Amino acid sequence: MKVLILSCNTGGGHNAAAQAIAEAIREHGECAEVLDYLSLAGKGVSKLVGDGYVKVVKKAPAMFGVAYKLGMVVSRLMKKSPVYYANARMARYLEEYLQENPVDAIVMPHLYPAETITYMRRNGFALPLTVAVMTDYTCIPFWEETDCDYYITPHKKLHPEIIKRGIPAYKLKAFGIPVSRQCREDISREQARDMLGLEQEKKYFLLAAGSMGTKAIVHILELLLAMRSKKENLVVICGSNQKLKKKLQQKYKNRKEVTLVGYTKKMPLYLKACDVIFTKPGGLTSTEAAVSGIPIVHIRPIPGCETENRRFFRMLGMSVSGKTAIGQVVSGVRLIHDEKKVKRMLEAQKREINPDASEELYYFLNAENHSPASSVQSTKR
Repeated sequence: MKVLILSCNTGGGHNAAAQAIAEAIREHGECAEVLDYLSLAGKGVSKLVGDGYVKVVKKAPAMFGVAYKLGMVVSRLMKKSPVYYANARMARYLEEYLQENPVDAIVMPHLYPAETITYMRRNGFALPLTVAVMTDYTCIPFWEETDCDYYITPHKKLHPEIIKRGIPAYKLKAFGIPVSRQCREDISREQARDMLGLEQEKKYFLLAAGSMGTKAIVHILELLLAMRSKKENLVVICGSNQKLKKKLQQKYKNRKEVTLVGYTKKMPLYLKACDVIFTKPGGLTSTEAAVSGIPIVHIRPIPGCETENRRFFRMLGMSVSGKTAIGQVVSGVRLIHDEKKVKRMLEAQKREINPDASEELYYFLNAENHSPASSVQSTKR
């Protein structure tokens, strides 16, 4: 079986999910290729779209929130959005790629390639099995105008919302959001701390700034330093934001209780090593934290899907938050000392989040690829 996984450089979550899917497929001896979908039109196009998205999210999150709400309105009023037509232009590039590199299935942890696939299907292009993977705990704008064979959803409780938006129930598979095997490894807190060089006798707050390094974490850090006890240390993951890391290094270079980390591939270890995480409510990061079994404090979301992610996690008892940064820090400080609440939260995470989503997706793809009905369908497309 050969699987093409199409992602897009608009935030790290989509790419992390893509890599987790590829990891599971390759572990079974099958072929999986992860491709930046927009790079088919040239690296310049991918960079333009990716950099533009990051710039808006970092510098004007409120504008992103307005765009998200506008997208919800457009998705209700129009059969085909501007997003659909923009991605339809990618069809000729994707067709050329598939002709040269035939595959048995296309998996898409991003809306954009799903829009292109939809255009291709409606215009008679021959396609293999197509599977979209939703990476937020809500149905974001424009999913309903796509037409893939199946949709992997984060949770069955989201299905009524998704069905209401127009995606047929039979296409929905509630496997969860795929995360790396590292998040699922049975490593004790003590082992993880040894591997990272952290002190065993301390308690640790983990502050995750996300792949783009949100500035909101700076305020959280300042408040935590003022409210923490002497037995509590902090680890700050700055992501790819070098400017943020440099700024924090200058300010806290003499504070031994603060450990600053830039972009790292050891995030699963930090999740295992620490006692409480402060993080933006991204779908992938929140899922990784829940699978790793660490209590979550959600900080200020980027308006839009992150708002819905936070609402979903809080509703099911998988995280706490607060209306303000102070409220969020107070919630985190209380949480680290409340063993009963921590136990309830970890039980909720274990109950509600499937750690084996990538494995289940692999077995599903393999079964579909070998089913007679599937091969008949593929010749009709």
